[in-house]
Amino acid sequence: MRARLSDIAQQAEVSEATVSRVLNDRPGVAPETRQAVLTALDVLGYERPARLRKRSAGLVGLVVPELDNPIFPAFAQVIESTLAQSGFTPVLCTQTAGGVTEDEYVEMLLDRQVSGIVFVSGLHADTAANHDRYRALLARPLPVVMINGYVPGIGAPFVSCDDREAAELAVAHLVALGHRRIGLITGPDRFVPVQRKVAGWRAAMTRLAGVAEADLGSFAELSLFGVEGGEAAASRLLDRGVTGVVCGSDLMALGAVRAARQRGMTVPGDLSVVGYDDSPLMAFTDPPLTTMRQPVAAMAVAAVRALVDEINGHGAPHSEYLFRPELVVRGSTAVAPAGAQLSYARSA
Repeated sequence: MRARLSDIAQQAEVSEATVSRVLNDRPGVAPETRQAVLTALDVLGYERPARLRKRSAGLVGLVVPELDNPIFPAFAQVIESTLAQSGFTPVLCTQTAGGVTEDEYVEMLLDRQVSGIVFVSGLHADTAANHDRYRALLARPLPVVMINGYVPGIGAPFVSCDDREAAELAVAHLVALGHRRIGLITGPDRFVPVQRKVAGWRAAMTRLAGVAEADLGSFAELSLFGVEGGEAAASRLLDRGVTGVVCGSDLMALGAVRAARQRGMTVPGDLSVVGYDDSPLMAFTDPPLTTMRQPVAAMAVAAVRALVDEINGHGAPHSEYLFRPELVVRGSTAVAPAGAQLSYARSA
């Protein structure tokens, strides 16, 4: 039987325009109003449109960046196993350069009627991106949880490692070893985690190393994420006489080690290097990498629990949960070279 908008509107005590929006699964309708329209459909004996039928029980989207950086497979593995323990099956969506975009993956997931989506280091971490895409998902309504990135005003749970504290702890470690000329290597500054790392590095350098704010500018190198980006940035910093570098990822740190060796320098004899993530195998690099460990397991479990609560209608708090990083000291950091400059010189 074909549904008449006027009958449904009268039963639900809403306008026909509102009924139309609900039947076409358009955003902008309050959850309680949407439910009233769906209840009216059921009461009147109308069949719900296919797009409005109960979401596929157990399917959850998991959108992650490329898997070249081992930290992302680490997140995916823990999230998948935790979802399975809660009775959900993840649909893994991996982004690659020039491949399927986040928005395209989301459309595919919506077609599969997933119960929710977990985003890891997605566009929510990019301050230059349009975040209305997430508001539209929440308006459907669809439960979402976002890892490592924060957008004020988005009503969803966020789970992040405290990037600012990670940078401060890394600088404190190098200062304790006698380093003062400490550079920062990280990615483009439009990303929230990058902005926080820069802020933590600057704060620690002025407070712990006694460096004037005006002298810091030329010792922060924002580059492309990855080994090649870390290598290029480290090469520029070595020209400026740094004896230690704090890196925004383990891969960038490995690039810094490569840059030093290409100059005949040793790590940590001539250059101390601190990574970020403690991704798998970093204990087995040459030298084993000192790094700031993200608590991947704790973060992933918290994200899944928040999503499951949202799916079950319990309403997880819509705020950012910050997890404390851990300094893991290995073989890539050591006492500053004898005779190394202990203060910054102003750069021309």
